[in-house]
Amino acid sequence: MEAFKKLTGIVASLPQVNIDTDAIIPKQFLKTIERIGLGKYLFYDKRYDNNDKLNKDFILNKEPWTKSSVIVAGDNFGCGSSREHAPWALLDFGIKSVISTSFADIFYNNCFKNGILPIVVDEATRDEISALASEAAELSINLEDQSIIIQNKVFYFDIDPYRKECLIKGLDDVGVTLKNRDSIYNYEQEFNKNLWNIPNKIK
Repeated sequence: MEAFKKLTGIVASLPQVNIDTDAIIPKQFLKTIERIGLGKYLFYDKRYDNNDKLNKDFILNKEPWTKSSVIVAGDNFGCGSSREHAPWALLDFGIKSVISTSFADIFYNNCFKNGILPIVVDEATRDEISALASEAAELSINLEDQSIIIQNKVFYFDIDPYRKECLIKGLDDVGVTLKNRDSIYNYEQEFNKNLWNIPNKIK
């Protein structure tokens, strides 16, 4: 997993509440287990019309927001079914952080496991960032000091220390486990040695 320390990029505003995982990546695109290639289907029903042509009115189809790396969203972002394809699609499109007042628990956890930083802020902060986003403002996030900077305004956010450390070091669940590879190897060796010392009648 790619480490996350600092990020600077365009922020797009999606102010709607309860944007669910089916809106993020519709169910017909869940057949793959590959993490790449899903970006083109992100917000498919919003980004494309009935003829599969780009909807020019959708924010992520407008310049410069086509290159957005941050989304500021309405309450309860990522609700609905627990599909890990949702953060995969966001990341493949180029979205590395989502700012909202609240997230669905499973989506929130899946973001950290895939290198996306979900940031919880209060409503006033969310609304101010959203307003600045409409001006195509560039936004910077510094995870180490837990700050958001946009047009010389600084906002701070809270984050669980363990999750913060994992993002900064680029550790997903497998990476965390492999940190203890020596201990795991030693345990396996000791277990196998003891197994062969068990009397045959007990084996």
